[in-house]
Amino acid sequence: MTDTWPVIAPAAATPACGPPSFAPARGWWVTRHADVRAALTDPAFQVPAVDTGPVGTLAWLRSEVSRFSPPQRHAGRRAIGVDALAALDPDDLRHEAGRLTTGVLDAAGDSLDVMRDLARAVPLRVLARRLDYADPVAAASAVAVVAAAYHPGVDPALVERADRAVAGLLTLAPAGPPEVRANLIGLLVQACDATAGLIGAATHHLLAPAVPDPPGAAETADMLSEVLRLDPPVRATRRVTVTGVRLGGQHLPPGSPVQLRFDAANRDPREFTDPDAFRPGRPGARMVTFGAGERGCPGDRHALALAAGVFDVLRERCRRTDAVLRHEPHLTLRVPTTLEVTVR
Repeated sequence: MTDTWPVIAPAAATPACGPPSFAPARGWWVTRHADVRAALTDPAFQVPAVDTGPVGTLAWLRSEVSRFSPPQRHAGRRAIGVDALAALDPDDLRHEAGRLTTGVLDAAGDSLDVMRDLARAVPLRVLARRLDYADPVAAASAVAVVAAAYHPGVDPALVERADRAVAGLLTLAPAGPPEVRANLIGLLVQACDATAGLIGAATHHLLAPAVPDPPGAAETADMLSEVLRLDPPVRATRRVTVTGVRLGGQHLPPGSPVQLRFDAANRDPREFTDPDAFRPGRPGARMVTFGAGERGCPGDRHALALAAGVFDVLRERCRRTDAVLRHEPHLTLRVPTTLEVTVR
């Protein structure tokens, strides 16, 4: 059965697995699975500090969410998101995402753009509604603007738009202390590009026009997990060493910028048999796309459920066209710009 599945080759920018390597222009790259997991769980590797700003701005949001918090603030802020997600049933999220996707397809005509009409809209609307945002549709639109500027170092014009969007999201978020509301917004922002990228990658790789039906009888969740391993929407995450540390046979001095390359680690032959083969339901697979340790993604089950709800319907009713696939320009994210499918 495995030879009926599509081949998912590494992206052109995916580095090969090897010992930690250093280049002045980029700092350290960590590519082996064991090294990436070690760095994710070692307190010597910390998230780079971010600046703050006035309440309601993008800089304020970054400085308040658990994603960018220093160790002494991280646990309390993470608990806000964990508690909010604990009240949500992944099966309900999947069902609601499927229901909304069906409605979009019923009204679409012969074709639609998966990224614009589904991947960037449906998961956020479902999650915003379940988190009690006043206007889930408006919240989803604002979150997309914030996500485009979320990581430091982007175009100042994007930051200005994101400042306005953050202010708007504060008016839509449930009532509560500013730190709580910031982390509820953070849940949506973290879900935005990652979930959209997963849906886009799965559509591109698994719904090719030459395949009359989705190959095999694999569960959607297993298919998505393998897409996450082979073509992760989040290709890397950044850390900085706060002390000198030895990793993978290399000494990293204090203050070293580090990129942990999920895309390479997920294809490490030391961890995965036939690492480039697409095998849904791999036994014992330990992809690092959702991170690990105390900063691992708290919403992995929820993100997979939302993506599965959309893809359940897509795999039954759609095939992608042969249009050339392009991705948003980003150093660490891999999200298709557009992705047209035909609807039946």
